[in-house]
Amino acid sequence: MLSIHKKTIPAVMALYLIIFAGACGYREKPPLDNIIYRLKWLFNISSAGDIWADVHGHFLKQGLTVTVKPGGPERDAIKELELGHAHFGVASADQVIRAVSKGAPIVVLAQLFQSNPLQWIYRPDKTQIESPKDLKGKIIGVTFGGNDETIMRALLAKHDIDETEVGLFSVRYDYTPFYQGDVDLWPIYRNAQAVIIGNRLRNAGEQIAFFNPHEAGITFVANSVVTTQKILSEHPETVKKFMDALLAAWRETMDPANKEKVVETVHQFDWDTPKEIIREQLEITRDLTVPFGDFARGGEFFGKIDPIAWKETEKIMLDQKLIPQPVNIENYLTPVY
Repeated sequence: MLSIHKKTIPAVMALYLIIFAGACGYREKPPLDNIIYRLKWLFNISSAGDIWADVHGHFLKQGLTVTVKPGGPERDAIKELELGHAHFGVASADQVIRAVSKGAPIVVLAQLFQSNPLQWIYRPDKTQIESPKDLKGKIIGVTFGGNDETIMRALLAKHDIDETEVGLFSVRYDYTPFYQGDVDLWPIYRNAQAVIIGNRLRNAGEQIAFFNPHEAGITFVANSVVTTQKILSEHPETVKKFMDALLAAWRETMDPANKEKVVETVHQFDWDTPKEIIREQLEITRDLTVPFGDFARGGEFFGKIDPIAWKETEKIMLDQKLIPQPVNIENYLTPVY
């Protein structure tokens, strides 16, 4: 089991130790056996590259035995890393920053989404939004305690909209309030539920549009790959092999040439979602994960970490008192790609 200390070594210092040890002829401890990789959510399009790495043997090619486990409401990847029940995991930036604020020895290895998939769906014929100021007077769905609430409050503050000028509606799993028109904007993941809900509304003859907080100046980092400082410092070669395999798989998954094979692969695990829906979800996921010009450069930047975006995410959380003091999150970003 990993021991947890309130005072942890920043990731950059851990990386310096690894480099220094390598120069001195250091050999890492015996390779990790039966590596556990815990995802953030259930198997779906947002874990396409993770599924691909497992099914198509990318981990095995690196000599690694990896079990990819789905996440969910009862599965916290960071908590499992701290307890030693997992070796790698997927977490959003707010989860990472909260954990680091509490002294968790977590480091970030790669940023899978370059843009946050969280957006708000609305009906443009009934709710006209040309700029954030048009949110005034609207009923906006948020999951209280979720990062969509954090993002919306940050957006309102940035554009000098008093929270009394909008109505914040408590979101549950039931979309009925939005279907019935009681709520003007509903939070949704653009590459997942948005395709399903959007198609359902279009088939009913309704128009849909999406409000993207990123376009309104709010940067809030989504899914990233994490591990512990202990694993990074004691098993740097294993970490490198794991990340080489994982990022290679994600690049292949997002390559348009592999589209149909990816749809088939994801459908093996997300069988409740029709293939035609997964096909649409994949196209949107590509736009959210692939850095600009990545394929033209041979995919070398896939998984790149954006330190500025992470610092902006930390500032949002600090401004909303979601963390008691700055954590200097840039010290915990250790790109391995």
